[in-house]
Amino acid sequence: MSSDKDKIQNLLKRVPLFDELDELELQKVAAGTSEQRVRRGQAVFHRGEPCNGFHIMVYGQIKLVAVSPAGAEKVVRLLGPGESFGEALMFLGKPYILSAIALADSMLLTVDKSVLFQELESQPLLARKMIAGLSKRLHAFVSDVKSYSLHSGTQRVIGYLLQASEAAGDPELRLSVSKNVIASRLNLTPEHFSRILHDLSSRNLIRVEGRHITILDEDGFREHMG
Repeated sequence: MSSDKDKIQNLLKRVPLFDELDELELQKVAAGTSEQRVRRGQAVFHRGEPCNGFHIMVYGQIKLVAVSPAGAEKVVRLLGPGESFGEALMFLGKPYILSAIALADSMLLTVDKSVLFQELESQPLLARKMIAGLSKRLHAFVSDVKSYSLHSGTQRVIGYLLQASEAAGDPELRLSVSKNVIASRLNLTPEHFSRILHDLSSRNLIRVEGRHITILDEDGFREHMG
């Protein structure tokens, strides 16, 4: 058991949120942290279940989704290594309002809220970091709403591809998730998303080969985005 906690402690050291904690403080957080492995397609949690802590991605990919009464799925957020989720509901003491589903075999850490709250009382810097992270996420959410309201579908797709290209440092991209998932994330139907890709391809702005997309004319791409 101690070796498991040592492993968790070493993983927590790599999380920017905890990089100011000393060894004893990390041990306390590790004692209240559990490791969870989920296979592709499995749920980490479902909407309505109690939120007793927050989660940190170690590897893999998770989607946070809202599901309508009719069964339609809306992807709200895609999560990769190093990202965290569940903090806001943990502080509010509310159950999950979304479901979390693994898009790939994944591993995450769940930090128990009672242990975290004890550390927050004695670690103002840790509290500031959590507030900063939540504020950054709120800003991203407001930007999403603004994008959906003011930008066309084509502008959203171009913005997504440019952001992915800049993050990869390469005009040749391989989509890490299915086109249906990306379409949902951009608030588009899969059919609309495919039409936009076809239109951009016909204008020789991109080349599409399955999940591989190459930006052929970045200046034209940005100009087309307006």
